[in-house]
Amino acid sequence: MPPQIINRQWLLARRPEGQVLVDDFRRYDAPLPRPDLTAGEILVRNLMFGFDPAQRGWMDDVQGYMPPMAIDAPVRGSAAARVVASANPAYPEGAMVRGLFGWQDYAVAGRAGEADPVRIAPDILPEEALGVLGAASITAYVGMLDVGRLGAGDCVLVSGAAGAVGSVAVQIARLYGARVIGIAGGPEKCRWLIEDYGADAAIDYHNEDIRARLRALAPAGIDLFFDNVGGSTLEAGIAHIGRFGRIVLCGAIAGYNDERPAPGPRNLMRLISQRAEMRGFILLDHLDRLATATEQLRQWVRDGHIRYRTDIQHGFETIPQTFLRLFSGASRGKQLLRIDGAE
Repeated sequence: MPPQIINRQWLLARRPEGQVLVDDFRRYDAPLPRPDLTAGEILVRNLMFGFDPAQRGWMDDVQGYMPPMAIDAPVRGSAAARVVASANPAYPEGAMVRGLFGWQDYAVAGRAGEADPVRIAPDILPEEALGVLGAASITAYVGMLDVGRLGAGDCVLVSGAAGAVGSVAVQIARLYGARVIGIAGGPEKCRWLIEDYGADAAIDYHNEDIRARLRALAPAGIDLFFDNVGGSTLEAGIAHIGRFGRIVLCGAIAGYNDERPAPGPRNLMRLISQRAEMRGFILLDHLDRLATATEQLRQWVRDGHIRYRTDIQHGFETIPQTFLRLFSGASRGKQLLRIDGAE
């Protein structure tokens, strides 16, 4: 008899308290899942995982735009996968797809009530589908153009500017004729912002005072602030928002591992005096923009207008350590992991 196929998984063993740890996850070998092919379900084999700071928030027992992860269930996360069993003509065997398939070798996708998998075109690599053409870049596109109403001549500030979302936001602002200031951690990432991504200036929050640098770089104020960080960085951005400025709240990585929520910005009154607006957004509310955003991003990448970095780690057993790279500053581009031998 052929050996039984197991489904390696990383489960959420406990809810993190403060800083997420490797011990918050548990390895488990499950049997191969069985899809209901007659109902249109498919079985996929994960090839590459993508990691996002938002996953940390999903681990808390807090109702948000997505339900919290369940204890002793595979950790929710994005993956690029190959269809290995299907009777669904929309997802033939051998096709490549992406979705929230979880930290496991195999997953059942296409269940009723769940988001449909997204087909990956044959000319797109898994690292592109999860990276520069994936949800992070589409988030930057929607946040800058639809939510932030980016305009030529704007003075734009982007925090977390060397990350997967922020780096694309910087480049979109440049493409639209804005003056762009990026905030990142360390000289290397600040050098990327200027030399690779086309920012006009970069602020190293590890070694520079953000407020002092903003006073020098944007004396007339910021027109559009795209914030991925929150905390004191958001407060600094509010302090320098211009009249009728817009603040787009995309993420708050500075507080994801806090045991207790940090106090909010202390200078919200400035929004009143500057007649400024501050708005949070979630990509799930803009799914009608996926096709347009993806096609535009593909064109920009083909034309060399959007540059990107991927940080690809290897090996199923190192998934938790790879996730933690997001919070230590070790990640060098969109954080990915390839399951060696899964092709």
